[in-house]
Amino acid sequence: MVVRSLLRVSRLTSASCRHASLAVSSTPKPYIPSVTGVQKSMPFDNLLEQYSRVHWDDSVTYDDPNVQKLFKSLMSGSRAALASAITLVESRHPTKRAQGNMLLKMVLDEEREKYKKFGRDSMIFRVGISGSPGVGKSSFIEALGAELTENRGKKVAVLTIDPTSAMTGGSVLGDLTRMQELSRNPKAYIRQSPTSGSLGGVTRGIHEAVILCEGAGYDIVIIETVGVGQSETSVSDMCDMMCLLLSPAHGDELQGVKRGIMEMSDLLVVTKDDGDLKAKAKMTQAEYISALKFMRPRLDVWRPKVMRSSIMDKESVSEVCSSLYEFWDTIGESGDLERRRQDQMKKWMWNHVKDEIMSVFQKHPKIAHLAPKLENEIRSGKITPGLAAETMIRTFFGV
Repeated sequence: MVVRSLLRVSRLTSASCRHASLAVSSTPKPYIPSVTGVQKSMPFDNLLEQYSRVHWDDSVTYDDPNVQKLFKSLMSGSRAALASAITLVESRHPTKRAQGNMLLKMVLDEEREKYKKFGRDSMIFRVGISGSPGVGKSSFIEALGAELTENRGKKVAVLTIDPTSAMTGGSVLGDLTRMQELSRNPKAYIRQSPTSGSLGGVTRGIHEAVILCEGAGYDIVIIETVGVGQSETSVSDMCDMMCLLLSPAHGDELQGVKRGIMEMSDLLVVTKDDGDLKAKAKMTQAEYISALKFMRPRLDVWRPKVMRSSIMDKESVSEVCSSLYEFWDTIGESGDLERRRQDQMKKWMWNHVKDEIMSVFQKHPKIAHLAPKLENEIRSGKITPGLAAETMIRTFFGV
């Protein structure tokens, strides 16, 4: 009896529980509207971490296998390794840039040891060649390179800069077609690079390319710039000697005085001194000699020369080459070479800061969020561009 009564009670309890659960489940749930179109914002610390990874890579060390392999091949004089190394230092990829910086540090350490042993003989002669478009820079460099390699036993590196189109962003890189003989010379190396929007007739990474050429064992590097005007003189800050090519009867004496790049030049060469242009070349030489009297020389130990030359006359090219090495010996003995290079390294440090600060600044999380708002306020006339720039700078630095 007791057992039956207990079973009856348990059945009633389970039935009541099932009834209660059904009652609860049948109770209508409160309505919660769904929200669409809302994007979750990433925490600012995560944004800064991503921002840092885009620009820098601190994981590259001295033992990096790619860097070690490239360094050994470069120091043995491999032209393929030199081309790969220049591509590495010109890259904007954070890992490749870090590898390039590590490679440059290793090359500089090696060159410093060579300088302690051999002095100035271990240094590469850096010659910048500039001039207006059509003056014959590429043709003259090929003739000069032939003189240096065939008659003077030098290894020559040529770094040419081609202008980049403002419309398409592309570059023709056609200088190699005008240096066909030199490009086949085993003692010469030619590298073409676009300006990529850089001013001053040179491109980003060209200074590092010069250091790599020195590490690869080249005796002289010739830097050919794009056709420049009166104010583009950046090439003079990366070379030991600045050579300006002039076209016969190209501008009068007053135009020569106004040329800013002329004040930075150590040697002026009137090209195309042959045929019908020979008389005009003599007249142009006389005009520029007169114009130089009103300019203060850049160095106390050297007064700029004005010479005439023609690629058809090998003797005139040889005379220009002799003047180049006369300048090299003069500044080497006076100590101006070392002082000039030290000043150039400091200038290029700040040039790199200027080049990098814009890309780093624009992509910073705070600026990327603030810039569209300020642009809209400028378009609506609420603020001036100067005030907007000041706002972004103060936001960036937190002042």
